[in-house]
Amino acid sequence: MPAKPRIVVARRLPPSVEAELHRRFDCLGNPEDGVLPPEELVARAQTHRADGMLVTLTDRLPATAIAALPDSVRVIATYSVGFNHIDIEAAKARGIVVAYCPEATTTATADVAMMLLLAACRRLSAFERDLRQGQWGAWTAWKDLGTDPTGKTLGIVGMGRIGQAVAARARAFGMKIAYHQRRRLPPEQEGDAIFHPTLESLFRSSQVVSLHAPATPETTRMVNRDSLAWLPRGAILVNTARGDLVDDDALIAALQDGHLAAAGLDVFAGEPHFDKRYLGLANVTLLPHIGTSTAETRDRMGADTIANLSAVFDGTEPPWRV
Repeated sequence: MPAKPRIVVARRLPPSVEAELHRRFDCLGNPEDGVLPPEELVARAQTHRADGMLVTLTDRLPATAIAALPDSVRVIATYSVGFNHIDIEAAKARGIVVAYCPEATTTATADVAMMLLLAACRRLSAFERDLRQGQWGAWTAWKDLGTDPTGKTLGIVGMGRIGQAVAARARAFGMKIAYHQRRRLPPEQEGDAIFHPTLESLFRSSQVVSLHAPATPETTRMVNRDSLAWLPRGAILVNTARGDLVDDDALIAALQDGHLAAAGLDVFAGEPHFDKRYLGLANVTLLPHIGTSTAETRDRMGADTIANLSAVFDGTEPPWRV
């Protein structure tokens, strides 16, 4: 019986996923589930002459780490839709396949984006904070009002799988859809959505913006002082993509001076560390990157990650390769 491929598994995964991993592969896991530094991940791969690595979005593999991996490593499979924590060019230079799992995360992430959109529109965090502090508040017909999503234009930055799923949900709330990305969608995917060739055009016409672009050198801090100024006063920003897309100083200033009415954020630059000034803002709903945090989604991510690993070791193309 041939030996199973050896896999370094960086973090704990759902029990059903771990069971299937152990059935198919010889796994070196991480029972403590702490985030391992790149040097430790490399050391484990070297010591055990690993054939592959299974990492998560918390595990960094910069160029220096990939250069130090043993020649035995053929694949790095990340249990995430994002892959900016891996130096892709360094992996390609070594002939290492990098695979990810984009399809499994679509529904859950789109749900969280819509949840944050509604929370921001209706000032959920401010009202909940008041109630938890024992303040019911006196009823008025004019003070501390939210806004209806119905009739508003939702500008989607990045109309991929998740962006399109958010658009479908927003349409159910009576929102108009506009979007910006490098390439216009074909008519059958675009539907009634309005394409904007520039970010400025999209922002100027949107009352709500939802970010779904990947983190790249081109998109880093695309939401900044200049681009926020393009939004109409009282606009709302939602980010379930990557924290690197946003300039924290500019966003916080816009929230403080009222140019933005509210924001909903599930991702932050420098996670798990983030700008603590957000905690003092009542007009922001904050989540600790829970976009994919459902049992069903995490199981599907595991199945897709295993499919990627198995394909490489079987000598075929993985279903989801970067």
